[in-house]
Amino acid sequence: MNVLVCGANGFIGQALCTALIRSGHRVSKAVRNAKDRDEFEADYSTDLDPACWASKLHDVDVVINAVGILVERGEQTFERVHQRAPIALFDAAREAGVRYVVQISALGAHTGTTAYFKSKRAADEYLLSLPVEHHILRPALVYGPDGKSSRFFRAVAASPIHPLPAGGHQWIRPIHVNDLAEIVVRLIGRVNEPPQPAIGSEVSIRANIPPILELVGETELEYKDMLAIYRASMAFAPAWQLPISRWFIDIAARACDRIPGSMLTQDTWHMLQQGSSADVNSTTQILGRSPAGIETFIAPAEAMSLRQTALAPWRSLFLRIALAITWLGTAVCSAFVYPQVASLALLARLHLRGGAALALLYGASMIDAVIGMLTLTYPGKRLWIAQICLVSLYSCAVAIALPEFLWHPLGPILKNVPILALLSVLTMEETRP
Repeated sequence: MNVLVCGANGFIGQALCTALIRSGHRVSKAVRNAKDRDEFEADYSTDLDPACWASKLHDVDVVINAVGILVERGEQTFERVHQRAPIALFDAAREAGVRYVVQISALGAHTGTTAYFKSKRAADEYLLSLPVEHHILRPALVYGPDGKSSRFFRAVAASPIHPLPAGGHQWIRPIHVNDLAEIVVRLIGRVNEPPQPAIGSEVSIRANIPPILELVGETELEYKDMLAIYRASMAFAPAWQLPISRWFIDIAARACDRIPGSMLTQDTWHMLQQGSSADVNSTTQILGRSPAGIETFIAPAEAMSLRQTALAPWRSLFLRIALAITWLGTAVCSAFVYPQVASLALLARLHLRGGAALALLYGASMIDAVIGMLTLTYPGKRLWIAQICLVSLYSCAVAIALPEFLWHPLGPILKNVPILALLSVLTMEETRP
């Protein structure tokens, strides 16, 4: 069948495309930036009218909406991405004669009070009202090696201290993305089966499968136990669990709302409190077997690679904090702590005196302070290279003009060597410009 996957470059979308192609379906991919022949551009923040989708649905049998965001950014709002654009897509699908629509929603959308859940629920309810065959899938927390939330939770699990919001007693039942993809393939495989009689006011009943499916994994457990299992699966020793009071997380979530890309927001905190669990019977029925449990998510063969991936954010964070302390501490000491007379005496040996010496002293202090702040707020390869150049320049200038610092017992120049090594590591590992 001809299947259009919206959000094909996303975590879930990629898994769906792989499974569908493997099953023999012809897949078209709606993505923000098309690069390959089977891709075309679609922007859920602007394609809010059915007319935007009409030309993209030619000869399409099945439409899958797998687009979703966890945090709003600019025009990518919950209302646009989760509600208005999907509704436009659903209307266009109905008008184009698409045979079947799959909506990837979220577990908890039917009762959730956050903007995230409300937007998902609005699109779900609209699809339910249309005379087009459909299924609305509401998966629990979806795990996969490349998933953003999965990477985040593995990184948290890699820490020797597990911060547990409200004690970490929230119930969850994660589902593996491969099981979710297999369910979608199985549902699409039933499209050619004769429809079963509708039950009550429900529409789109095929083979006794209701139109809304809550999908979960085999194992139900508390949040704190999920972190412990991820940690054990990556061959770490048990962590120290640190309960954090609910009121503190409330304050932190409100503060983090203002930080772009933060995984902790008021919405995500409310979602965690609500939990992510449901009965496993529907999932088992469609798969024809029990879904995977969290204990099997991280296979032994990939444990070490995922361990290194989980440690990488901590390594980067700690190195950046160390660098920032060095730059900011140097700025404060140079400008306010170390005696100005002594600093000017050192600069005099570089043939700098009077206003030029003062300008260099306080100008360099300001540069150090700015670099320290940028290290915390806007890290990137250009910043690391600039620091390598600046530290090398400082070191060479001092070594030539003040050679006694080379053999000083505290090694003020030699200590720049590990700093340069640290900056080299950050440069090699950095993915941002």
